[in-house]
Amino acid sequence: MKKPLVVITGPTATGKTDVSLLVAEEFAGEIVSADSMQAYRYMDIGTAKPTAAEMKRVRHHMIDVVDPWQEFSVAEYQRLAKYCIEDIQNRGKLPVVVGGTGLYINSLIYNLDFADTVSDKKFRGYLTRLSEERGKEYLYEMLRRVDPDTAQRLHINDTRRVIRALEIYHCSGRPMSARRDNGKADPPYDLVMFGLRMDRERLYRRIEERVDKMIEKGLVEEVKGLLKMGCTKDMVSMQGLGYKEIIGYLEERLTFSEAIGILKRDTRRFAKRQFTWFRRDDRINWKDAVGIGDRGKIVGSMIDHIKLRLEV
Repeated sequence: MKKPLVVITGPTATGKTDVSLLVAEEFAGEIVSADSMQAYRYMDIGTAKPTAAEMKRVRHHMIDVVDPWQEFSVAEYQRLAKYCIEDIQNRGKLPVVVGGTGLYINSLIYNLDFADTVSDKKFRGYLTRLSEERGKEYLYEMLRRVDPDTAQRLHINDTRRVIRALEIYHCSGRPMSARRDNGKADPPYDLVMFGLRMDRERLYRRIEERVDKMIEKGLVEEVKGLLKMGCTKDMVSMQGLGYKEIIGYLEERLTFSEAIGILKRDTRRFAKRQFTWFRRDDRINWKDAVGIGDRGKIVGSMIDHIKLRLEV
């Protein structure tokens, strides 16, 4: 029999952390993060990691598992996260996967095989030189022509993943999005998925408030500390929202107000892309997160749904 797995996802700033804590506490469960940025150590404020108090309430996994100067692939995430899920299930507890990184979630709930992923270092080097000579926009347009689905979910600045997608297409003759669709017919878990959403105006206001709070908590100082550790703006970790904008400010390419304005704008755009990604999955039970006063109602309906669907 397939073992139960709960997934709580949705765009950034919709309240996934608060809701997931309450759901996990109800079932004495444990949380497995599906956030590509929260995997990095020393990057706490800009990634909106759960606080120490929140992680004391419920045990968390897949947070602070890699240094920001190290490579961390979706294949590595899949391997580690599946081990965590199996361990939680073997101890008789309910794993609750929480996060907004769609590819990370798909790597768990579908039978995606990353072990035999093709590679061509020579072609990868060619693409790297092409990016340096013609710019990241040129590479992104190459990807958009051969794999528009993958291009849509990648940011134009994410050159490493754009190159990787082009490399996969070059080696296999098939787009990365087609590989991602493999195995979807038979999910390995008895799965219940929830998505949190809210109207655009409220979500954008919450995003702007979140960015302001990050600055108050010391995001600039956090970025300075990472740079002192040896992190550079070209690292994948430092391309994350909040980090590349503050680096632009520290390098005096942007004023402080420009950096904050760009961060808010790009976070809004990111949330829109996240929702576009998740709304394709008709197994997601969407919950409208209108306000704090509705949190109990949302969590209650989730708990009832889980009890009806799963033997927990």
